[in-house]
Amino acid sequence: QVQLVESGGGLVQDGGSLRLSCAASERTFNRYDVGWFRQPPGKEREFVGAITWTGRNTYYADSVKGRFIMSRDNAKNTVYLQMNSLKPEDTAVYYCALNMGGEKYDYWGQGTQVTVSS
Repeated sequence: QVQLVESGGGLVQDGGSLRLSCAASERTFNRYDVGWFRQPPGKEREFVGAITWTGRNTYYADSVKGRFIMSRDNAKNTVYLQMNSLKPEDTAVYYCALNMGGEKYDYWGQGTQVTVSS
């Protein structure tokens, strides 16, 4: 079983930056794509972005494109989500998830809260 733990959430002002981390329990994590999702208060969970296992390819939702940057350090079994120019509408619980090659994400972290104040 692969365990994922998100961290780095917190309170930040409008226009500020925050970096989230997604740490995995084992090196097998490094072979798979990782997705980021978020769930704003009272709303459905939405896709934020995804990064391939090599880190060479990324995909971003239009809502965060140009502001958020994903990267990974496989030596540390960790994927990062750098969030810049944060807006109040970015307020949500952020989750990372592991894709083992199929349509469905197989493992999920517990989430970390990001709150952006005006």
